[in-house]
Amino acid sequence: MSKSNDRKIKVVVAKPGLDGHDRGAKLLARIFAEAGMEVIYTGLRQTPEMVVQTAIQEDADVVGISSLSGVHNYFFPKVVQLLKENGLDDVLVVGGGIIPAEDIPKLKEAGVAEIFGPGTPTQKIVDFIKQNVRKK
Repeated sequence: MSKSNDRKIKVVVAKPGLDGHDRGAKLLARIFAEAGMEVIYTGLRQTPEMVVQTAIQEDADVVGISSLSGVHNYFFPKVVQLLKENGLDDVLVVGGGIIPAEDIPKLKEAGVAEIFGPGTPTQKIVDFIKQNVRKK
């Protein structure tokens, strides 16, 4: 969808759980910024509630969740649920990291728009966000 105004797309990049590896999330935050998006990186060890509070405070268009520690089946759907409970069902949720292929359909069913695994071209992620974000 095209932007209805000149406001930049706001992306919250989050690292939920005890996963301490954030190089990929930081790289994507930089790539999103270079693509003209406003990026808020939450830092490590976030709870779903903390991620959603950041999305509310920042008036986010997108929440990008990264997980390398196997907590995706809990954290990703929980973030989507909390966003909806707070009236933010227009926020695009995308995920990435080490996500087994058999888990992806369940995550999408829970409301995650797309999952990007290792080796995904970063331009594909940027394009997906730009094409699917709903401007406020």
